[in-house]
Amino acid sequence: MNHIDIQYKKIRKEKRMGLMTHVVVGYPNMKDTRALVNMMAREGADFIELQIPFSDPLGDGSIIHEANTKALSAGVRVKDAFELVKTLREKDNIKIPLLFMTYMNIPFTYGLEKFCKDAENAGINGLIIPDYNLELEKLDHFERFAEKYNQILIRFVSLESTSSRMKLLSSKAKGFIYCFSIQGITGVRENLYKYLTKHLGQVRRYFSLPLAVGFGISNKEQIKSLHSAADIIVVGSAMIKAFKEGGLSQARIKMRELIKAP
Repeated sequence: MNHIDIQYKKIRKEKRMGLMTHVVVGYPNMKDTRALVNMMAREGADFIELQIPFSDPLGDGSIIHEANTKALSAGVRVKDAFELVKTLREKDNIKIPLLFMTYMNIPFTYGLEKFCKDAENAGINGLIIPDYNLELEKLDHFERFAEKYNQILIRFVSLESTSSRMKLLSSKAKGFIYCFSIQGITGVRENLYKYLTKHLGQVRRYFSLPLAVGFGISNKEQIKSLHSAADIIVVGSAMIKAFKEGGLSQARIKMRELIKAP
């Protein structure tokens, strides 16, 4: 059983919502990324997304886009992400599931099978690739490689996903379903989609897996509003924004706010 499934069983047993947080590898530097991950794990994150920097992060708003740019400008590369994960697992003894998040160009250029193999060897449990096209599986075999090396290739549902699309996605889906809470890119939002709870109820008709809801979620009020609709909350931009404004101490304050929300 993949570690993602084991962690969600723990969440269910504790009768609470799960929390997945997000860092950009190498932002603002590798030392601080490592410190952020350790803090998040200690404070109670259930899953952590480690974003491998990419020059054109299409789905990300200004905060994460800037973090990607700064990491790349500092010379952070894919190999650094693998090395960080090894350090987190072997030296820092991080036990919670870690997932790589990036865009398809990165694993494609690296080599899809090699990427999945090296991810397993480093200690990664899942892959979040927003622009992966499931319909190309017969050509690139990405999901097959992921399964071979014990990686869960996460699937996505948007506000525009049709019933036929969700039926397709539900076939062989594993781990959790990543549901976009807004239209457009990531970023801190004052308000979520008005009919999000209703939409998530419709999504549940097609999936037995937990629903992880992300994009735009930034405060405890928004989390509370999703208590009966979501299983896992994903917070990215708000965490990076907190660190940018007040370093690790401010990020810890934000983390504790999120943990207490449900």
